[in-house]
Amino acid sequence: MLRREGEPSGINRIYRLYREEGLGVRKRKGRKRAVGIRAPILVEARPNARWSLDFVHDQMANGRRFRVLNITDDITHECLGAIPDTSISGHRVARELTTIIERRGKPGMIVSDNGTELTSHAIFAWCRDHKINWHYIAPGKPMQNGYVESFNGKMRDELLNETLFFSLDHARTVIAEWVEDYNTSRPHSALAYQTPAAFAAKLNATGLHAALSDGSAFRPVAQPAQSGIQLPETLKAAG
Repeated sequence: MLRREGEPSGINRIYRLYREEGLGVRKRKGRKRAVGIRAPILVEARPNARWSLDFVHDQMANGRRFRVLNITDDITHECLGAIPDTSISGHRVARELTTIIERRGKPGMIVSDNGTELTSHAIFAWCRDHKINWHYIAPGKPMQNGYVESFNGKMRDELLNETLFFSLDHARTVIAEWVEDYNTSRPHSALAYQTPAAFAAKLNATGLHAALSDGSAFRPVAQPAQSGIQLPETLKAAG
């Protein structure tokens, strides 16, 4: 970002100032766990090839809790929606997805965990009506939905943990501004230090190899482990 603004200083000086000013975001330390063998498959490198959904929770200054429905594009790393509210039902999830599809087009696949809102009859009916494949990760395996989990971690560390929200309207405004900055201003190392919006535009216009102009290898998007896939019809029949 400094390079885009014409800053000539070298990386060592910038990093020294960054350390002295304490600008680093505090990171949560996770436990190391053994990981079994996974068999990733390639997803076509185009926008809307695969979306991921998940919820992140927080509370306002008065102690009232709210949640944010995050929807991301796994290929372009764009945040397609971050919807804060005190309660988000399966019908609300379906409405928000329909709104995004009207603006952006239909995804090839949607991935989520097995939360009650995301395994509701409203979601099953929505998938059937829109003819969209919805894959559920294995219970207790959040890294099978790692792209949106990573996004949730960034939102938690950089925004939710650092902001005191005074009302739901305040939360909606601040979160929308953060998402706009995330999509249009922040460079991502996985995208050859392009912003998600710029990468998506270049990918649409020129294809993957031209979009990654520095020759970076694009990591394959892994589908949930076969043992963890549960189709809506299976869950519905099982109750």
